[in-house]
Amino acid sequence: MRVFVLLIVLGALAVARVSTAGAQTMPTVPDALQGGSQPASDQASNTGADQPASTIAPSLPAPDVEQNAPARDYLRAARTALATGRTGEAQQALEMAQTRLLDRSVPLFQTDTPSIDPAVGKIAAAIKTLGAGDRFRAMQLIDEALALAGEPKEPQ
Repeated sequence: MRVFVLLIVLGALAVARVSTAGAQTMPTVPDALQGGSQPASDQASNTGADQPASTIAPSLPAPDVEQNAPARDYLRAARTALATGRTGEAQQALEMAQTRLLDRSVPLFQTDTPSIDPAVGKIAAAIKTLGAGDRFRAMQLIDEALALAGEPKEPQ
């Protein structure tokens, strides 16, 4: 019986040694991206139809904006990030601004009706332009979206 237990223990150790020998280590990630899901990136990605689609979209750095901030705050953060070359943060801020503007009341069974808010369209164009690598035009579109977004409305 002791021989049998010893063989099981030795077999388990051999399997453990083989499985750790082939293990891969994850690359290090910049401090700003720590705590998010993997893979992570600080560059804009998966933003346009002309780019090869990745099976896994990387986590983008979160902008320095309060979680429940209005769309205008996210648009300002996107513009600042883009002006300093932080395209991943700009993309994340643009997506959050777009989400804020899409958060609306619609009649029952009409949830598939697209938003007609022109600021939403400007943000979508900015994301696509950012994906094409045109940071200057993306900043212009963000400025246009800021002008259209207006001041936040009080809930009714």
